[in-house]
Amino acid sequence: MSEFTHFNDQGRAKMVDISAKETTKRTARAKTSIQLTEEVYKKITNHEIGKGDVLSVAQVAGIMAAKQTANVIPMCHPIPIKGVDIEFEWKIEESNYELMITSTVKTTGSTGVEMEALTSASVSALTVYDMCKAVDKGMVIGPTYLVEKTGGKSGDFHRVDK
Repeated sequence: MSEFTHFNDQGRAKMVDISAKETTKRTARAKTSIQLTEEVYKKITNHEIGKGDVLSVAQVAGIMAAKQTANVIPMCHPIPIKGVDIEFEWKIEESNYELMITSTVKTTGSTGVEMEALTSASVSALTVYDMCKAVDKGMVIGPTYLVEKTGGKSGDFHRVDK
């Protein structure tokens, strides 16, 4: 396991110095999901939620979240986001309704976009919850996880589900 790098000589938090790191193309893809009832599923897919088109709003919220990650995660560097794509997929098995959310974030820079992808996916799911909570407050978000990342000194990462 690698050493923690977010501590200074006094053991206090610091933002890591990335000024000497090589600029490379970097991508990260993260997933999360939100479990909901059949009623919420039908209202989303039939565009019957009073606050508007749930998936469109969640998509825009996720894109905005990726661009604002450094404002809510203290040790995250503000980085120039080159692209964000959010995809939704319904997973329905018997009486279980789940919306799968995948966020892919890209940049060219000296630090990765894993936190941006995770934040983007999470905020998309939170937006679905916010827009549908009047119908059902029992929705469950998660798990949220990094699927893959490319670029940078540490190399590529591809999640292997067991």
